[in-house]
Amino acid sequence: MVAAMSPITIPRMAFKPHPSSTTPRKLHSSSSSPNTSPSSSSSCFCNTIIIPATLLFALLLLFSSSSSTIPLNLSASLSCTTTISRATNPPAARNWTGDLRDARFAWNSLCFGPPKAKLRLAAFSKKWPVGAVPGGMERHALGLYTALARAGHTVHVFTASPDASGRLIHRVSDGGLHVHFASRDGGSLDDAAAWKLFVEENASLPFDFVHTESVTLHHSRARAVPNLAATWHGIAYEALHSDLFQDLLREPGLRRPAQSEARLREIIPKLLGEIRFFASYQHHIGISDSVGQVLTDIYQLPPENVHVILNGVDHESFYHDPKIGARFRAEFGVPLNASLVMGVAGRLVRDKGHPLLFEAFSAIRKRHPDVYLLVAGSGPWEERYRELEPNVKVLGPLKPSRLAEFYNALDVFVNPTLRPQGLDLTLMEAMHCGKPLLASNFPSITGSVVLNEGFGYTFAPNVKSLTEAMESAIRDGRAELAGKGMTCKEYALSMFTARKMASAYERFFLCMKDVKYCRYPLPTDC
Repeated sequence: MVAAMSPITIPRMAFKPHPSSTTPRKLHSSSSSPNTSPSSSSSCFCNTIIIPATLLFALLLLFSSSSSTIPLNLSASLSCTTTISRATNPPAARNWTGDLRDARFAWNSLCFGPPKAKLRLAAFSKKWPVGAVPGGMERHALGLYTALARAGHTVHVFTASPDASGRLIHRVSDGGLHVHFASRDGGSLDDAAAWKLFVEENASLPFDFVHTESVTLHHSRARAVPNLAATWHGIAYEALHSDLFQDLLREPGLRRPAQSEARLREIIPKLLGEIRFFASYQHHIGISDSVGQVLTDIYQLPPENVHVILNGVDHESFYHDPKIGARFRAEFGVPLNASLVMGVAGRLVRDKGHPLLFEAFSAIRKRHPDVYLLVAGSGPWEERYRELEPNVKVLGPLKPSRLAEFYNALDVFVNPTLRPQGLDLTLMEAMHCGKPLLASNFPSITGSVVLNEGFGYTFAPNVKSLTEAMESAIRDGRAELAGKGMTCKEYALSMFTARKMASAYERFFLCMKDVKYCRYPLPTDC
């Protein structure tokens, strides 16, 4: 068993491994009913790509994992309240007991009560949210560390300065949250300066635990930090999938762009490098069930050191309200007689799947002239979408305060991403607003979000499959889509709230410090 953690001293011996669990992590695959049954979610590649050695190894990796089923566990948030119905809350979820270090499912599935113990935590993040539209990793960092500080813990974050010049290294404090900025010219994180600030702060009063967003804390330094966990927002194995899917979009006979050629040459060495250095980090947190499986099966990390905590969003900012949706439609010229409104949000770039969506909707609008697509975001594909007006409404980038209006204006939210990395927050935001999903059938999505057809639709990353999925949504119609949307909303409230995510991280850090918190349930739990 892992011994109780004492405050960090640099350097220090690594953790003693926890020997009790050797069972491989399993995926929850999609199915057609809440009582899920195994189904395959493997992707099939039928086209031939040049660079034989690289692609042969890549395909071997892709086919090396098979999906099977684990019980889903559902519940509430930091202030323990259970709102999910029994229809999507299997008995195994309600009755699970044991050592949390042996859990082979997302910790969000459980309901943790408020602990009396308080922690002193250090965190490394490449960026801190600046401006109107921060990235997913920055939003994760801000939401998590703010929630932990509000819960009474002391959190020191070491990150890049919001001053783009990078000239300043300073500290900002707000209650228990202390943000230390260390930047190079241009605004990127100065690793050495951030590490120096961390060592100085740790010397004044040792930290109980250290957390890094992906590789912000370099693996060469991670070896010196025993009480450490890394949350992986994207790994090379997933990037490999993305490069393959993007290459398969090429028309037969067309030359591969030099940039794509370079990526395909570089990705296998990068993947091998990750597999080797990931062991420098003591504990690993995947933000989807599929990442947890890859970390054990492909990266060969000990199952007892791999944990899954899904991302969450602020459910008070994303909520179901048809009235604000109707006003939003009217504002952007969607006619009252529109039979169906689809929507997509985010960066309008190739790897987010916009070549697929552009081609698919070009066909859809000809067959269904009363179907509309709202496009929120900016990027190279913004002007291309204007070619499909008036059925496509190009909204440009929206302020965060308007995103709930956007989601509520939709009948179904489309996420055609070609990047199976992490777990896209837009999916969770749409679910909280009561919208069903139409998304790529990557394991991270089918294993953690679109669990079965009651949540929406999935498609293989090609134009034909996406078009067929859109046709299915159109055939089902608004009434059935609304029902699926309520299923999504209910599930999101049970799994994907910011408080739920923070509660799981809080319990994880406490468990790593003191083994008594590894037991579930405790008398204080929900």
